Amino acid sequence: MAIDFLQYIPILLVGFVLSMGVTPATRQLAMRLGVVDRPSSARKAGARYTPLMGGLAMYIGFTFALWIFSPPQHLFELAMIVGGATILAVVGLLDDRYELSWNTKLGAMVLVALMLVVSDVRINLSRVFIFDVAISVLWLVTLMNAVNFLDNMDGLAAGLTAIASFFFMVIAILQGQVLVSSLAAALCGSTLGFLVYNFNPASTFMGDMGALVLGFIVGILGIKLTFATQPLNVTWMIPLFVLALPLSDICLVVYTRLSEGRSPSEAGKDHTSHRLRSRGLSLIQALFALYAFCGVFGTLALLISLVPPLWGMVLGCVGFAMLFGWFRWMMALRQRYQLESKGNS
Repeated sequence: MAIDFLQYIPILLVGFVLSMGVTPATRQLAMRLGVVDRPSSARKAGARYTPLMGGLAMYIGFTFALWIFSPPQHLFELAMIVGGATILAVVGLLDDRYELSWNTKLGAMVLVALMLVVSDVRINLSRVFIFDVAISVLWLVTLMNAVNFLDNMDGLAAGLTAIASFFFMVIAILQGQVLVSSLAAALCGSTLGFLVYNFNPASTFMGDMGALVLGFIVGILGIKLTFATQPLNVTWMIPLFVLALPLSDICLVVYTRLSEGRSPSEAGKDHTSHRLRSRGLSLIQALFALYAFCGVFGTLALLISLVPPLWGMVLGCVGFAMLFGWFRWMMALRQRYQLESKGNS
């Protein structure tokens, strides 16, 4: 098993080195093209004029690592995945520069998700084709938006993706899945390379060009992860727990905005990171608290993949109870913050 882990180290290292090496060039290119984050950003903590094309560095690191070490038996699937990532990277770049409409971006996400799903990369939950296609598209589009939502603090989206892809890689290696292991290793390496420059205080941001691609790839990892021995009534929980932070955050934000009579697409400082910051945590403290959250639920997912099914169900119930308690606490922080704001006005 140690040999299995070691064979993915080169993929991770190539993704890391290329992403880290290319990021300074993408900063310069972003400044020349005017692709920068504005200080008036409504949802980013500590927003300032910062180049936005870090997603290009991760894209290059990810795709080249796969191209160099791609498993030959999975070339068609890899081509479809990289093709979808390329479309999203272009759409994200255009949005970072020209601010595309919400409908245009959503249409591009749905199109890319459908392109992948019809190529047989989809969730097989019910064996009813139309239903499984709809669930798969919803999953991918949700993850693209969820990672994009969490790109609101230095190091957060890249860090959570690195942690999630690491757990996907470990679980996939233990299950003997070459394609998922390779995708996860390339993604983990490229996000860690970018994180060198994106960690607080960040000198560059990934922009939608990066966030949409990251959400797309982790969504695919969740779809492609399969298990030889564990039953479906246990394994469906594993990708949910690995991606617990982006999924819980988007649910939290959408619920909050709808309950407050606002559009879910409206930017605002009501994300998980903002709620932690409202309690006096520094940027670094909030960031590491969320990293720890990812680590705890990633470890829970790993344990569920290893233990007998009955214990997997027990651990799953514990995990969902923890998520429910977390959600209630986040809602309480929001209410407390609003009451304090009214009291100070």
